Amino acid sequence: MTTFVDRVELHVAAGNGGHGCASVHREKFKPLGGPDGGNGGRGGDVILTVDQSVTTLLDYHHSPHRKATGGKPGEGGNRSGKDGQDLILPVPDGTVVLDKAGNVLADLVGHGTSYVAAQGGRGGLGNAALASARRKAPGFALLGEPGDLRDIVLELKTVADVALVGYPSAGKSSLISVLSAAKPKIADYPFTTLVPNLGVVTAGSTVYTIADVPGLIPGASQGKGLGLEFLRHVERCSVLVHVLDTATLESDRDPVSDLDVIEEELRQYGGLDNRPRLVVLNKIDVPDGKDLADMVRPDLEQRGYRVFEVSAVAHTGLRELSFALADLVAKAREARPKEEATRIVIRPKAVDDTGFTVTREEAGGELVFRVRGEKPERWVRQTDFNNDEAVGYLADRLNRLGVEEQLMKAGARGGDAVAIGPEDNAVVFDWEPSVSAGAEMLGRRGEDHRFEAPRPAAQRRRDRDAQRDEAEREFDGFEPF
Repeated sequence: MTTFVDRVELHVAAGNGGHGCASVHREKFKPLGGPDGGNGGRGGDVILTVDQSVTTLLDYHHSPHRKATGGKPGEGGNRSGKDGQDLILPVPDGTVVLDKAGNVLADLVGHGTSYVAAQGGRGGLGNAALASARRKAPGFALLGEPGDLRDIVLELKTVADVALVGYPSAGKSSLISVLSAAKPKIADYPFTTLVPNLGVVTAGSTVYTIADVPGLIPGASQGKGLGLEFLRHVERCSVLVHVLDTATLESDRDPVSDLDVIEEELRQYGGLDNRPRLVVLNKIDVPDGKDLADMVRPDLEQRGYRVFEVSAVAHTGLRELSFALADLVAKAREARPKEEATRIVIRPKAVDDTGFTVTREEAGGELVFRVRGEKPERWVRQTDFNNDEAVGYLADRLNRLGVEEQLMKAGARGGDAVAIGPEDNAVVFDWEPSVSAGAEMLGRRGEDHRFEAPRPAAQRRRDRDAQRDEAEREFDGFEPF
């Protein structure tokens, strides 16, 4: 059974905002109580938070769909709906959040670091909040906005100071087991280690973490075997240690060629050229292992590597190696820029932002004027189209925003189709220009007399659909000779 997962695709859904309430206060001897509908509650967010007690993404591998709770609808008596509860998803330290295209959205390093993966929808206003001097008792309320739906990818990159790299069965797991208290699985066959193992090493006053990266093979940087999954865990390490096998039984391998192959894979993966390196000649306790180590050591030192001859079984040379690693880690920490306390910068969008665009398009042989903008699209989502007064209120808002003026400049005429929103999810209106908007446009609660006028664009669409249906019926009834 899989116990370690370092890459998952997660489908997150924030909570929807609660609908506003349309209510009128009714009490004995108070005939004009006025509107008292409360606002809907905000939908809950989906938040990724680093938790040091979590070491794998296994939970999200088994349950990739996560959803926050929605806000409650408002009620009469000016009672607002309850906000939805945020969904906190704990992730391991070093988790990278990407979108489906591979773009990095967040790099979560450090306990408590968080990222809002999906934003909850805002609640709709009740009719008490919509009342004005001209519209004293609105017969409608605004709908809650839907929460964000996102597909994201989580990748775990191990956070460690030292990474042990090398061929399978080079002795990396044995080495980390004697340098630290880690207890990895150790066996005499290749690819025993299938997941990175972490251990903590104390050398003098320096305490550092060491990672046993599963064995690499030629072509790992191109995805051969599980190379890309393993190389990912080397990126955050400050020091690389080549563990070379001096007792390999394969005739076509030797420590120098193994080093060249692994270095080539690291070079092709990229981003690791500036990391300090050490070479460990392991298994010198095996017959002929010490002789081979003595033969290749001068060549490796001539290349500029510091070489250590060790035996994980006999515990030979481990003290010198651990202190050498501690020295490199200390230097890397000193060279690293000092981390400043995270400063939260809030940049809210201007509340008077009126940005929107109006474009002319051809859709199905008919001219359509498409309106795109944050405010118009949000207002459409909040409108109850089963209520004529709510639709009339939307028309008044768009008019005040300047949409009608821009439509006239674009050449729109009465009866033309106007679409608000993207092509795959737009609301289409039959535009009828209005000279004024306000109390004189209002009728009874829940009604708007503007919708009593004929709608030529809608009638044209209905006629076109009827002609198409008639043609399809004639074609279905045609019998070939």
